[in-house]
Amino acid sequence: MEKDYTYELALTMLPGVGTATVRQLLEIAGTAEDVFKMSKKELDSLFGRHKKIVDAIVSKAVFAEVEKELKFIEKNKIGVHFYTDASFPQRLNRSGCEDAPVLLYSLGDANLNATRSVSVVGTRRATPNGVDMTNRLVAGFNGENITVVSGLALGIDTAAHEAALANSLPTIAVLAHGLDKLYPPQNRNLAKRIIANGGMLLTEMRSGTALSPRIFPVRNRIIAALSDATVVVEASSSGGALITANIAMGYHRDLFAFPGRVDDKYSSGCNAIIASCKAMLIRNADDLFNNMGWEHITKHIGTQTTLFPELEGDEKTVYDVLLQHPETGTDGIREHCGLPLPKIATALLSLELKNLCRCLPGKIYKVI
Repeated sequence: MEKDYTYELALTMLPGVGTATVRQLLEIAGTAEDVFKMSKKELDSLFGRHKKIVDAIVSKAVFAEVEKELKFIEKNKIGVHFYTDASFPQRLNRSGCEDAPVLLYSLGDANLNATRSVSVVGTRRATPNGVDMTNRLVAGFNGENITVVSGLALGIDTAAHEAALANSLPTIAVLAHGLDKLYPPQNRNLAKRIIANGGMLLTEMRSGTALSPRIFPVRNRIIAALSDATVVVEASSSGGALITANIAMGYHRDLFAFPGRVDDKYSSGCNAIIASCKAMLIRNADDLFNNMGWEHITKHIGTQTTLFPELEGDEKTVYDVLLQHPETGTDGIREHCGLPLPKIATALLSLELKNLCRCLPGKIYKVI
């Protein structure tokens, strides 16, 4: 560890001080060290009735825990990333992510600021079809300089990490505990292979943090924030994958889901977020690339799309309107072309299936 993170760790260990407060404190004081140099009078004016916070800063009692953690970090060659560092994932510093952690611990060498990053999540009880969809999705990233992010859980998470390794892609496993343990234990060997192949284990939790069900949803906000897009492969109507999906939407990230049979328990969550227009339906990596507006780095063999697609009838009419009036709703389309709404809806669905247009929140459509 090249930099001394004593004061940064101390800030994150203060009782009652959340990530938003840490950011505010540094805006006022300048550095983490300067926070602990503030007078009691200054601190009283900032925290008012929060006497415990003031006492903790003034007493510096937290530094005993800091020293213990620093020894663990040095011994295990753990990376530390504070939100003011260049190595810190800048996606977590974007507007709207104020609740994202300000300090992260890591093992491994993955780039936390990769140009393209995709989170892949889903049920722990993955079906063979779910694993196959995950494998095909990630295989479509081969050679495309994409980092695959997931949570190292059993099921879809494991499939995503394994597929990334099989396709020589860096993968980041975000943990819900400190780096002194590994959960689930069945994935211990997978974690070692992730690190050995240019990936990373990442967490905001310090060593000694007890495993708790409540921490896993907290962990999920890092998975969502760390990527440009989140893909839900299989998910029931409740569970961690849908928590991650909702957080991704709150962070203004693109959200995708694979559809499944209407009577399939582990597709019910995916079908629901697609039906409610929270997530865009995808079938493969090409669908994700098209919706994200990403160009393929590698030569792609497949269906060739023309610059100006050959369309006829209502499809062409609606498509021409979208070309002339970007990001238009159905009422606007009807105003410009005169078609009845049922025909417009049918044409829009056909254009979406052909990856020629995209439905944005609020039932606004745009050409891809």
